[in-house]
Amino acid sequence: MPTNDTCAEPDGHITDLRYFIYAVTYTVILVPGFIGNILALWVFYGYMKETKRAVIFMINLAIADLLQILSLPLRIFYYLNHDWPFGSGLCMFCFYLKYVNMYASIFFLVCISVRRFCFLMYPFCPRNYKRKYDLCISIAGWVIICLACMLFPHLRTSDDTSGNRTKCFVDLPTRNVNVAQSVAMITIGELIGFVTPLLIVLYCTWKAVLSLQDKYPVAQDLGEKKKALKMILTCAGVFLICFAPYHFSFPLDFLVKSNKIKSCLARRVILIFHSVALCLASLNSCLDPVIYYFTTSEFRRRLSRQDLNDSIHLHVKSFVSNHTTSTMTTELC
Repeated sequence: MPTNDTCAEPDGHITDLRYFIYAVTYTVILVPGFIGNILALWVFYGYMKETKRAVIFMINLAIADLLQILSLPLRIFYYLNHDWPFGSGLCMFCFYLKYVNMYASIFFLVCISVRRFCFLMYPFCPRNYKRKYDLCISIAGWVIICLACMLFPHLRTSDDTSGNRTKCFVDLPTRNVNVAQSVAMITIGELIGFVTPLLIVLYCTWKAVLSLQDKYPVAQDLGEKKKALKMILTCAGVFLICFAPYHFSFPLDFLVKSNKIKSCLARRVILIFHSVALCLASLNSCLDPVIYYFTTSEFRRRLSRQDLNDSIHLHVKSFVSNHTTSTMTTELC
């Protein structure tokens, strides 16, 4: 069985490859992800009073995506320069934001799926439903996720350097944790953070598909069911594409970083696979605005040329009116 020392030279090439993958992926995500989520927040805020179809959850999902997008320039800098000169505090905070974004995205995707599913199966529910319920759920979700994700930076240490270079992100050393504790934390994290949410989304998808098999559907109801099913299927697709590979590779990567896996070949394969999985997990920040556009008719309507022109004209008119009023008030004073 080869030891870790025999992997030293090849691992340098693996590290360069992983850094290249991260830098390219984050650069591709940065601009469209930032513009898309800013547009999403603007659109959702505009029609928040018009619909109860999970708009609060979509706003929170866009905020979660923006949190990660804003940290990408620092990540790109690190993977291009192989050095982190900004201090351990900012490193840990950006590292922490990655997991907050991931699990907040998972949480709000589940909320969107459940909300659309409930309004589909119980069409009279929206009449009595109050938006403050979604707001309370969102606040509770943020608090729980932010507290739970503190475990990730706690398991890493920032006191390791290589020569004159400081490590950060995927290169942060893992604290020594015994096997029993590692297995317990990984199992609980996987079950609560991914498996249970995925089962909920798949259940909503299954029930939504069954609802389309009604022998005598009303045309309007059929259209609403197809819209709801499209949204739920999209959420399930994001889970499987963006988050499933990461949650499969995460336990293996943890075992590599804690030196529980000794095989050179296994370590290399796991490190590369985990790098690709991390990039896929980050891709959701860029995909979510596309999902909004193709699954939400209100989103497309707000971004249509006529609605966009009307909205800009209305905002300009409001700004001019407020500015004129403020000027007149100043002059009178």
